[in-house]
Amino acid sequence: MADPTIEQVKAMRTAVLGAAAKVPGALIGLGILFIVLGMIGVAGQTLFSFVSINVLGAFLVVGGVLQGAHAMKSHGWKSVGIQVLMAVLYIAAGLYTWAFPIPALEVITLWLAAIFFVTGFLRLVAAFQHRVFGEWFWLALSAAISILMGVLIMNSYPSSSLWLPGLLIAIELLLQGWSLLFLGLAARSITK
Repeated sequence: MADPTIEQVKAMRTAVLGAAAKVPGALIGLGILFIVLGMIGVAGQTLFSFVSINVLGAFLVVGGVLQGAHAMKSHGWKSVGIQVLMAVLYIAAGLYTWAFPIPALEVITLWLAAIFFVTGFLRLVAAFQHRVFGEWFWLALSAAISILMGVLIMNSYPSSSLWLPGLLIAIELLLQGWSLLFLGLAARSITK
């Protein structure tokens, strides 16, 4: 089979990248912004945790207000009472995270540990279900790492709740930033 031509490679990239190929500068800029925010987050994990919990509180309050406003305008809808109750719960949760950020961070840290445990266990089950494939070991290794992350979080709990959420968000921003940057660079190479 012959290697694809340069035009065929460009056509494949355009097909894969779609609309992203039209705005490579925006992707590159957003990628750089996320990388910078991620580096700031890694440098100041505790501050990033508190900023993140306050942003979460703001989203909860705004979401609750919007849901309550929508429920009040929906007369005759059978679920108005439930929607108002949900709005009150959202607002209360948002105010709680603002008033008590450390306990809110502790809850989020416990939730993260539970996610690592559950996803690790499910990946481990999937790995043993796929033992016939030679690569099942990598899935089992990924499961073991997830379970180990849960154990490490719980071993340093509750002190880890001050820095862990900020660190994980910072790492996610770095990964997303690098992904967007490389996607933008790939899209820019198509337009040249």
